[in-house]
Amino acid sequence: MEELSLNIGKSKKLFDRARKVLPAGVTYSIRDLEPHPIYIKKASGCYLYDVDGNKYTDYWLGHGALLFGHAPNFLVKEIVDQIEIGTHYGYSHELEVLLAEQVVKMVPSAEMVRFMNSGTEANMYAVRLARAFTKREKIGKFQGNWHGSYDFLHKAVKTTGKTESAGLPSKVIKETVVLPYNDLDGVKKKIGGGELACLIVEPVMGSTGFIPAEKEFLKGLREICDETGSLLVFDEVITGFRLAPGGAQEYFNVKPDLTVLGKILGGGFPVGAVCGKKEIMEQMDHRKNPEPNERVFHGGTFSGNPVTMKAGYITLKKLEDREIYNHINSLGAKAREGIQEKFEEKNFEAHVTGVGSMFCIHFTKEKPVDLITATRTKNLELTKELHRFLLENNVMYLTPETAHFFLSTEHRSEHVEELINLTQKFISERGN
Repeated sequence: MEELSLNIGKSKKLFDRARKVLPAGVTYSIRDLEPHPIYIKKASGCYLYDVDGNKYTDYWLGHGALLFGHAPNFLVKEIVDQIEIGTHYGYSHELEVLLAEQVVKMVPSAEMVRFMNSGTEANMYAVRLARAFTKREKIGKFQGNWHGSYDFLHKAVKTTGKTESAGLPSKVIKETVVLPYNDLDGVKKKIGGGELACLIVEPVMGSTGFIPAEKEFLKGLREICDETGSLLVFDEVITGFRLAPGGAQEYFNVKPDLTVLGKILGGGFPVGAVCGKKEIMEQMDHRKNPEPNERVFHGGTFSGNPVTMKAGYITLKKLEDREIYNHINSLGAKAREGIQEKFEEKNFEAHVTGVGSMFCIHFTKEKPVDLITATRTKNLELTKELHRFLLENNVMYLTPETAHFFLSTEHRSEHVEELINLTQKFISERGN
């Protein structure tokens, strides 16, 4: 792979060291860029600075977790104050109560909450709660939806028909029914009479390229679950507190039985949560269910960590101001419309998907509405070329294979205009 035009010599040296002690030299495969990762030294607002002194406009924002950008001043001082009085208690404290009360206040489906440390954990516990509540074992997930690395959900993310990881037991995989996204008739045919513990869905598909569910599709899933006795689970790790104060369920006006949260909930620190109806969540209540086999176990050393709880509480209180959403969502609309207009002016085969403050560029012949339409005519080479081109113009996002962009309160119209102009330059140099 040809070297980037950027000066990233120090990153190369760090990568050479990393490969000796980290598999592939990274802590997450999607951060492994070609010809090698770029190592970040500091971040502020919507900017990143690497170890070689390069400055980038950041559209990845910590996997979408940083709605207020990097190291926002209103949060940093509060976190420093918390660190000085305790980073981890291992006991109950007021901050976990405050954040739980705030989640219940903001999220329409939330009557009770439990905190954990990642979206993967939260999805795992949501499935466990659904199985315990319904007394059923099989679950339904949607092709192209990403729910982390939990065995039962790490299946059929792509169209290859293969599992998404080695080490997944075949017996486990058989308990998961893969369903078509944005295809209500297909879902009904696939599940038949039901017997699923839950249907778990991303209201906006993340890893496939910010493809929103159709509102009628989500309403249809709600009706199917009501008819069959299955629970409807929204994975809002990405959409929670990003599309609206109440997340995608507020945005689409469809209420699930359980909601999985993460990312923005932690205010920049590791977090996950499950929230939902009291009667379902109380299966975790050891006081009401004293026998181990009668309750859903949940626990974790860092669950309810005070630093995370404080960061999350301050962040969510800030997000009660709806003007924040007017700003970031209007920027998202400007980006989607502006970039799509440039494609249409050049008759370029490309489409922009997304909603709110998220968007994705697809080099496809048809506008993606599910995993199949997002991949069957995809020009992967051109997608990677765009990533390299923007990177060499000091714009960062992930992944090279799927062009995801998040916006924060720190982005301005001039950032979006720059991105639109760079995209225009990119397609002008390549024709169609």
